[in-house]
Amino acid sequence: MQAVFWMTVGLLCLAPGLSLAQRPRPCRSPLLYTGSLTVATQNEKLWAVGKYAYDAVNQRVHLGEIGHYNNKSFIFDTLFLFDEGVLYEINRHNRTCVKKALQSDFHPMEVPKDAAFVSQVVLGSSSSPGQGLLVNNWWGDIPGTKGHYLVSFTEFGCFPVSALSQTKDFGWVSISYYDNILGAEPSWFIPPPFCEDATLVENEDGKVTDFFSVFH
Repeated sequence: MQAVFWMTVGLLCLAPGLSLAQRPRPCRSPLLYTGSLTVATQNEKLWAVGKYAYDAVNQRVHLGEIGHYNNKSFIFDTLFLFDEGVLYEINRHNRTCVKKALQSDFHPMEVPKDAAFVSQVVLGSSSSPGQGLLVNNWWGDIPGTKGHYLVSFTEFGCFPVSALSQTKDFGWVSISYYDNILGAEPSWFIPPPFCEDATLVENEDGKVTDFFSVFH
């Protein structure tokens, strides 16, 4: 979830009357909040819906989803502790826990500083106050790859709305974000008691885990 963590947008039409002086600037989301999301991939390998908690101060993300991967259903409950370099795959029904090394660095939820501004649009209607949401759309290249991304963030508050990005294993990945609320319970970022005795394991190929590899 790294920048990953961030994807899908609709029509990109330039907002009427937007001058150069009003051009939006890249922004960073609030440091602590919760929300919901949907995920879908171009190759139809993966789709999911779920909730997440985001803590940029301590570099932690808790993600819980249900969905399908390779035509098999799954329940996904994973705690990413980037500052410790580990993640916990949690099964609360069986009270089991798998602890894995986390290769990925933490990337804050933000519009990258080198992103190119595309357009400012209203989702919904601009006819009357409260009928629409003002968002900014941005485009850029994914570092170290030949892929690209397209992200949409709210003009006020800088909350993610949608993102579309290219990945090696899934092709285009689309993510929509909604129901964002400021703040999060500290307990959401603490492994449950039955994880205390979990020992660190690596993938079968010997490589440490990054965000997308948890689906393999």
